[in-house]
Amino acid sequence: MERQGPDHEGDLVGSLLDGRYRVGPVLARGGMSTVYRGTDTRLERPVAIKVMAPRFAADPVFQQRFEREARAAARLHHPGVVGVHDQGADSSPAGDYVFLVMELVDGGTLRDLLRRQGRLPVPLALSVAEMVLSALAAAHREGLVHRDVKPENVLIGPGGVVKVADFGLVRAAAEAGSSTGDVILGTVAYLSPEQVATGAADARSDVYATGVMLFEMLTGAPPYPGQTALSVAYRHVNEDMPAPSTAGAAVPAPLDALIVRATRRDPAARPPNAAAFLHALQAVRADLGIDRVPVPVPAAAAESASTTMIVPPEHGPQGTRALSRAERAPHHDPYPRERARNRRAFIAWMVIVLMLASAIGLGAWWLGSGRWTVVPDLKGLQRGAASTALASADLKADLTEDHNDTAPDNTVISTDPAPGHRMMRGSDVTVVISLGRPVVPNLAAGSTTEDARRAIQQADLSPQLDPGAAEFDDTVPVGAVIGLRPAAGTMLTVGAPVTVVISKGPAPIPMTVVPEVVGLPVAQARRVLAEAGLDSTVSRSLGGPLEGFGFFGGLPDRVTSQSPEAGRSVRLGATVALSTF
Repeated sequence: MERQGPDHEGDLVGSLLDGRYRVGPVLARGGMSTVYRGTDTRLERPVAIKVMAPRFAADPVFQQRFEREARAAARLHHPGVVGVHDQGADSSPAGDYVFLVMELVDGGTLRDLLRRQGRLPVPLALSVAEMVLSALAAAHREGLVHRDVKPENVLIGPGGVVKVADFGLVRAAAEAGSSTGDVILGTVAYLSPEQVATGAADARSDVYATGVMLFEMLTGAPPYPGQTALSVAYRHVNEDMPAPSTAGAAVPAPLDALIVRATRRDPAARPPNAAAFLHALQAVRADLGIDRVPVPVPAAAAESASTTMIVPPEHGPQGTRALSRAERAPHHDPYPRERARNRRAFIAWMVIVLMLASAIGLGAWWLGSGRWTVVPDLKGLQRGAASTALASADLKADLTEDHNDTAPDNTVISTDPAPGHRMMRGSDVTVVISLGRPVVPNLAAGSTTEDARRAIQQADLSPQLDPGAAEFDDTVPVGAVIGLRPAAGTMLTVGAPVTVVISKGPAPIPMTVVPEVVGLPVAQARRVLAEAGLDSTVSRSLGGPLEGFGFFGGLPDRVTSQSPEAGRSVRLGATVALSTF
C-alpha cells in the first residue's frame, strides 16, 4: 500500500488502498471503524471508505465473516440501502487494514435531525419510518437481517432521500469477537430482548429496533434512559416497552398500539418482518388521513458536506458496543472527554457484572442461552434466500419439494418447526419448497396402468381408471395405456383427477351377409349388393370380367350365379363375383 503523510494509527489520508482507492479526509470515527471520503481511481468516482479498527484486521475469523456479510449486502439493490461497491484487505509494512467501499452519501443522519428538532411531528416520523422499513423489507426478502437499526445508521441525503447503512457489520464483528470475549455487541438502546438474552436475531429483531426508533422520533428520547448499557439491556429483557403517548407525545391511538405491538418482548407477537410492519404502518396512515411530507436534510449536513455513512462515536446505551478493551494514547483520540468517561464506565461495568451475574445467569437459563436460536419466518422467500436466512440463524436447511396451488414456484411454503420455534444452533429445519401447480405427466403409450398410477400420484394428482374411457387402438395392446386425459402438460390443481385411457386393442372388423341376387337383372343385383356394403364384378360365362355400368347395355339381362353364395358372412366391402351368359 502506498503511504503518504504521518504514520500513526488511523491516519491513512493520502494512502492508496488495494492499489485503487485513494483515501481522503476523515468523515467520522467510531469504536469499530473510521470512515474516509475517498476516490475510486479506476472509475474516477467519489466513494466512502470504511476502514475497520486494527484489532479486526488481525482477526482471520472477522475477515472471513466480514467478506461474507459484505457480499450479502452488495446483493441488495434498493434506493433506500447504501450501496456496497467493494471490500478488501490491504497489507503492507505500514499496517494491515480491512476496508469496505460504499456509496458516498453527502448528508446528515436521523440522529442529526433529532438533535436539531427534538421530537418529530407524526407525519415526518411516519415518512422516515416508511422509507427505513422499505429498505429493511428488501433485505428481509433476501434473508438478510441488519441487527443494528438506529438513528446513526439512517442517512438523510440531498432531497430528503433516506438510506439505511451498515448491513452485516455488527454480525461480522460479533462472530469474530465471540471467540475472544473482547467485543461487546449491539446498540442496547435499540436491542431486542432475544438479542440481549441469546444473541439470536431475525427479521423481527429489526422490527423491534425500528419500533424503538419510531418511539424516539415521536417522543424525542429512547424508551429506556440509563447510565449504563447493561441497565438498559436489562430493561429490554424484563420490561414491556411503554407506548409513546405515555411519554407525553401526541400520538394517535392506532399508531400508539402499532408501536407497542412492534416492540413486544415475545418475537411471535410482533409483525413477522419489515414488509408486514410497513403494510400495517401504511394502513394506519391511510386510516388517519395523514399526508406524506418531505424529509428535511439536517442543518449539520447543509452546512458541511462532509457528513456521511457513520457519525462520531456514540457511547452508552445509544452506541454500537463493539469496543476494544485497550486504551489509546490521548493524542490519538479526538474525543478525550468521552474516553475518560469510558474508563470509569468500564470499571463500573465490571462491578455491575459481578453483582448481577447470578440474576442474569438465571434469566439466561429461563430465556435460553447462546446455544439456542429461533426459526425465522421463511414463508414466501426464494429457495436461496431461505437457506441464507437459516444460515444467519445458525440453522441448517433440509429442503423438500411439494406442489402448491398458491405459492409461486421455487418459494417457501412452510417450515418444520414453525417460525418462532426455539432450536439448538446447528439443528436441521425442514423447508418445503413450492413446485407450483401440478402438471399432467408425459406417459409413453403402452405403459402399464401401475406405471400411470404411480406417475400421476408423484405429480400430486389423482389417477382415475374409467372403463367407459377405454378406446380401440391398432398399435397399443389390450389393457395397456394409450394416454392420459387431460393431455400431458396440462396445469391442474393439487389432487385434481386425471383419467387413464386404456386400450381395447384393434377395433373389430364389421361383417355383413351376402344377399341372394341370382336371377336378378345385373344392374339391380349390383345395387342390392352395394346397399349391403359389398362390391361386385360381372363376367360372362365364356368371357372375361365386365367392369363398370357402361357395359350393361351389351350384357345379358340376368345373373346366373354368384360367389360367395347367398347367406355367407363376409367382411364389409368384400367383392361378390357375378356371372351371366
